[in-house]
Amino acid sequence: MGVPAFFRWLSRKYASVIIDCNENKQVDPDTGKNIYEDATLPNPNGVEFDNLYLDMNGIIHPCTHPEDKPAPKNEDEMMVAIFDCIDRLFGIVRPRKVLYMAIDGVAPRAKMNQQRSRRFRAAKETTEKRMEIARIREELLTRGCKLPPEKEKGEHFDSNCITPGTPFMDRLSKCLHYYVHDRQNNNPAWKGIKVILSDANVPGEGEHKIMDYIRKQRAQPDHDPNTQHVLCGADADLIMLGLATHEPNFTIIREEFLPNKPRPCDICNQFGHEMDKCVGLSAVGSSGANFKPDVAIGAEVKFIFVRLSVLREYLKQTLEMPNLPFEYDFERTLDDWVFMCFFVGNDFLPHLPSLEIREGAVDRLVELYKKCVYKTKGYLTDSGDVNLDRVQLIMTDLGNAEDQIFKSRQRREQQFKAREKQRQRQDHSALDQSVFGPTAVGGGRNGQPSSIANYKQEAAALRTGQKRPNEDTKDEEEDNDEVRLWEDGFKSRYYESKFDVAPENHSFRYAVALQYVRGLCWVLKYYYQGCASWNWYFPYHYAPFASDFVNIQGLSTAFEKGTKPFNPLEQLMGVFPAASSSHVPEPWAELMSSPDSPIIDFYPEDFKIDLNGKKFAWQGVALLPFVDEKRLFKALVPYYTQLTGAEVKRNKQGHNFLYISNSSPHYKKVKKITESTDSEDQCNAISFNGMRGTILRSDIDTAIDGCLPSPIAGLPDITGNTIVTTFFIDPEYDDDYIFEAKRLPDAVDPPQVLPSEGRKTGPVIGFNSHQTRAYVAPGGHRMLNAGIRNGQGDRGQQGYNQGGGGGGYGQGQGQGYQNNSRNYNYNYNNNYNQQHQGGGGGYQSQGQGSYQNRQQYGGGQQQQYQNQRYTQDGGQQQQQGQRSYNNYNGQQRNYQQGGGGNRQQQQNQNYRRF
Repeated sequence: MGVPAFFRWLSRKYASVIIDCNENKQVDPDTGKNIYEDATLPNPNGVEFDNLYLDMNGIIHPCTHPEDKPAPKNEDEMMVAIFDCIDRLFGIVRPRKVLYMAIDGVAPRAKMNQQRSRRFRAAKETTEKRMEIARIREELLTRGCKLPPEKEKGEHFDSNCITPGTPFMDRLSKCLHYYVHDRQNNNPAWKGIKVILSDANVPGEGEHKIMDYIRKQRAQPDHDPNTQHVLCGADADLIMLGLATHEPNFTIIREEFLPNKPRPCDICNQFGHEMDKCVGLSAVGSSGANFKPDVAIGAEVKFIFVRLSVLREYLKQTLEMPNLPFEYDFERTLDDWVFMCFFVGNDFLPHLPSLEIREGAVDRLVELYKKCVYKTKGYLTDSGDVNLDRVQLIMTDLGNAEDQIFKSRQRREQQFKAREKQRQRQDHSALDQSVFGPTAVGGGRNGQPSSIANYKQEAAALRTGQKRPNEDTKDEEEDNDEVRLWEDGFKSRYYESKFDVAPENHSFRYAVALQYVRGLCWVLKYYYQGCASWNWYFPYHYAPFASDFVNIQGLSTAFEKGTKPFNPLEQLMGVFPAASSSHVPEPWAELMSSPDSPIIDFYPEDFKIDLNGKKFAWQGVALLPFVDEKRLFKALVPYYTQLTGAEVKRNKQGHNFLYISNSSPHYKKVKKITESTDSEDQCNAISFNGMRGTILRSDIDTAIDGCLPSPIAGLPDITGNTIVTTFFIDPEYDDDYIFEAKRLPDAVDPPQVLPSEGRKTGPVIGFNSHQTRAYVAPGGHRMLNAGIRNGQGDRGQQGYNQGGGGGGYGQGQGQGYQNNSRNYNYNYNNNYNQQHQGGGGGYQSQGQGSYQNRQQYGGGQQQQYQNQRYTQDGGQQQQQGQRSYNNYNGQQRNYQQGGGGNRQQQQNQNYRRF
């Protein structure tokens, strides 16, 4: 979703929404690969999840071209990296019913415009970056600097190939088909679940295909309203989509956001400096010599849970409106909150100029919304429909405040610049940036030596923070904003500059605003009912002002019915630049570069990026021409006959694949359907434990006991197959069917996390009803640290302090007690609350849960505890030669509860708090 700062704002404002994922795994000391715990065991996060949905593009991109580590050498390594990532997510979530993997297919036209902008930008930035790398390398080599060998041109991975219709995506689908067969044949945790793969030939964005599945299953009479859903993805729109389902148990899993992650230099592959500051390998005084990153280089990314049930609790407090003149319905206000977030940004419309997430735009809209509800005595939305009369009131109030918003923004910007100047004056690094600072061998800044006419004058200027004469133009360039929103007359300047429209043409402003309102209605329908029109898009690069929303009440919000998405190869021609023509059929590629092509204007070699008041190019607006689909299709007609058989297949729209193992209770029924001699196109309705739909025979089904060849070098073929593969189609509904946005009957909210009025306890930690934050006294820390220092060679101490290659108490190889305090806290409190029955049993509940869970790190092997320091019971020492942790817990319970005047109180206290 086009709100880059939304998740950061959400996590800061509603902090308890996020918790860490608890995963039990080991690391193989020989290969360095992760060894995951048996996923059939209870989930270490304290809740058993039913369905796991993977928005696969959020996995594919970081696995194929990571930013913080070396990229895979070839496509085979990319596929293996994708498999490893899915394995890790599966081990964390451990779904018990459904795994749904959705790859982005052809998107609606409204999204294709953004995809086109991204891909043109990526091609332009890649070309410019390669030219800059070549220039810097040549300059460094002429100075005698040592550099690693240059990458061959053929080794460059074009990330634009991660688009439906390309050979790469076709191969990815085949590799995932192999992957599912391998796991369901060999991994016990996979055998009992249903796996659905929606590849790039199925139209629709990955997350919206998932939402269509949930929405249609939810409308079935046998749907379980308390299903535990987990959706994996990093886009902020997943939060909106999850809230829009009104499911009480919806969780998002995503990578933990870590700012300032170290990235290697593109010239020397070392850390600690940018490419333009590179001085080669092993250079004296290299900027990376004493580099200490905030995040460890090569550190494995962590995953976090975003609990939408907790966000709902927060929003109940935020959207509370007492003394309404009508019955209050939180589910309706929740839908209105989702709708208001679209004003701040989304993938289909540019955000309004007066709304910036960093400036509290959502909070401002909430304040306006509450006033509106009291005035109009009703809500803004209803199951995807918008009441424009009420939206008009909010936009009018926002428009009245626009002038003040822009002036306040400019004032804050000036204050920030003044603080930065003051900070630079006090910063010793200013010396390095001055004429007295070090420069690269052979030249000063911009390749020209810096001349110093008067050393004393330059030194005095450095002390007082004055600039040199040739440095005075920087601020002027930054302030080169011809619109100047903070000055009177900004609307006339804005439309003249951005739309090339005369200032007095007010009707054009209102026309743009009406198109924007239609866009908001389209987006809301897309989120709540599915795609209302595959052809609609907002035909401008910029948004109107809120004050231009005039007389929108009578606008029609109906969209053309019966529209269909582009085919995959046609979509490639609509979003790809000429630089990525190698991924389209060769005859079609000529249309992207030939001067005689009737659509050559769709593929400009260069284009302008308007910063539009922003600081960075990636925040700007790419001014690309919009594609006329009628002209595009007409130009392609003569070339369809030149497609190969494989290209024709890639250009077709497909169905989802459903995989059933012979361990599933539904295996016999599905196998009977696949072995039927009836027509391959015959559909068969199914109902599998609340999952309904239609299945039909698939042309890629591998015979039972047959062999599936491996598509990846080094991975074995699958023999003795026990998996049945079919096509799967979601339940079908009439075009005018309305999916009601409401809670289902019998839906039960999870235990409350936030403190209610009059409740003095803090927020709940984790998924369970109550988990007190753990505490270890300073004496306990000293004792454990002493053990870590003195007992590295002792087997028993290793099991307690280090984790011993994953088999001990700590989580992860080589990680000590303190690095895993959150996992200790979680397991202790989880089991404490589940088993604690009253006074005197505290240590038993803690011990049996915590130690027994830690047993599972070694794949079920019991770790032997030999240190007799903690084994006293009523003054009697007992040698623990072969006693397991679990037995130890029972002994410790007696130690705490039983009498014994020689009991070590300090020791007992530390364990009890632990």
